[in-house]
Amino acid sequence: MNEVIKAIKERRSIRSFKAQMPKKEELEQIIEAGLYAASGMGKQSAIVVAITNKDVRDRLMKANQKVMNMEDRDPFYGAPAILVVLAPKEEANHVYDGSLVMGNLLLATHALGLGGIWIHRAKQEFEEEEWKQLLKDLGVEGEYEGIGHCAVGYIDGEIPEAKPRKENRVYWVE
Repeated sequence: MNEVIKAIKERRSIRSFKAQMPKKEELEQIIEAGLYAASGMGKQSAIVVAITNKDVRDRLMKANQKVMNMEDRDPFYGAPAILVVLAPKEEANHVYDGSLVMGNLLLATHALGLGGIWIHRAKQEFEEEEWKQLLKDLGVEGEYEGIGHCAVGYIDGEIPEAKPRKENRVYWVE
């Protein structure tokens, strides 16, 4: 089977991570793969904010908990690295472009033997002043919408089995 198709079929959302931070080289490879995602009109406008600082990661976790209104568990499942995908609000395809980046991040994470999971609520977080200021502090100009978080780390446990695919999801017009 083709290696890309194999990775697509084997990748699963991981919900238990070791505390150990992935190597920076691994995170750089994952991010590079994300930046190779297709984008509307080839604009490549989506960006990635890589958060490996534990204090910032924990503040982001608390912001995510607040949006969820669920402060008794870690929405990032203990993953030590969070790759936040954002895209400029003025781009017509920003949500789609950012979603493709997220997909590539997750596939690259799996391909390197790490675990990943897409966590929502980045949109709400990056509407808050604290996170807009983080972008400004990083030199990011303009209005960005949070698309998602790719929580990344070493898997603590086994990769879950794939659920059977639902039937009647393909319709041919020949």
